[in-house]
Amino acid sequence: MRVCLSGAARTKPRIGPRKDDKDAREIQRVFDASRGRYGARKVWHQLRREGYDIARCTVERLMKVMGLQGVTRGKKKTTIPDPAQACPEDKVNRAFTATAPNQLWVSGLHLCVDLGGNGLRGLCH
Repeated sequence: MRVCLSGAARTKPRIGPRKDDKDAREIQRVFDASRGRYGARKVWHQLRREGYDIARCTVERLMKVMGLQGVTRGKKKTTIPDPAQACPEDKVNRAFTATAPNQLWVSGLHLCVDLGGNGLRGLCH
């Protein structure tokens, strides 16, 4: 007797929503125990340490649905411009105008090393 595997797969009972509820309760428990500090990766690691078998992508998906987010560290914005302030004037009198169409000025700083190992810097136009 031949069986279509794709048809057999469709006949398996789906336990998604019930399992998601149980997983969500466990995720919430670990998240609350960390006092809201753990993100998806650390929640997943903690659940695995406790012997709870769950996929990391499932933890990420359920935390997103539940609106849980861990603490973000290290991404600080140091300068926030004030939109009410006027832009400063051009102090070096830059004039970016071309004398002909399709004219492009390029300059660069090059480091040339001679046989003695001395570095020589030069500005090229």
